[in-house]
Amino acid sequence: MATKQRGRPRSFDREAALEKAMTAFWEHGYETTSVADLTRVMGIAAPSLYAAFGDKKALFAEVVGAYAQTHGAFGARALAEEPTARAGIARLLREAATEYTDPAHPRGCLVISAAANCSTPEVEQSLRARREANIAAFASRVRADMATGTLPPTTDPEALARFSGAVLQGMSQQARDGAGKEELEAVAALAMVAWPGAEA
Repeated sequence: MATKQRGRPRSFDREAALEKAMTAFWEHGYETTSVADLTRVMGIAAPSLYAAFGDKKALFAEVVGAYAQTHGAFGARALAEEPTARAGIARLLREAATEYTDPAHPRGCLVISAAANCSTPEVEQSLRARREANIAAFASRVRADMATGTLPPTTDPEALARFSGAVLQGMSQQARDGAGKEELEAVAALAMVAWPGAEA
């Protein structure tokens, strides 16, 4: 008599299911997206969700990681590829205007919007840490340009980085409120006027 295989094989596409979970969290936020919502949009039963992804927090952590490598990767790419902090932030904000209004997915930034009304401390802290890491990366690039003389020695790297982060976060919310790509591009252009020195 043949031995039965333990458990049933997965009858769903894990990557497709993860993308659907990402859309749900992105659209509705972490707190208001229930496990029932997730199983419905992912097209799987709760036991399959837990077996494949763990609990809701673990699934969300995987979603955020996947988001950072896909839809949210433009920011790190801009900072890494542009020669100066100013050019990197200018490109980041321009590309955010496009990404945050792309009709192919929910508006805004998942890492920013999913934190709205979040009352789960570990999740809220994790999202805050990601946003703070972005600001730290901005400040690091500003300090590097100050060291080479690209930016004047009177520049306040922390204030400039936090200002840039505030603009980026504001653009996400504006996109969710219905602002279009051109409107956000105008915001991005105005934000760069605040930067010291000549345009890179």
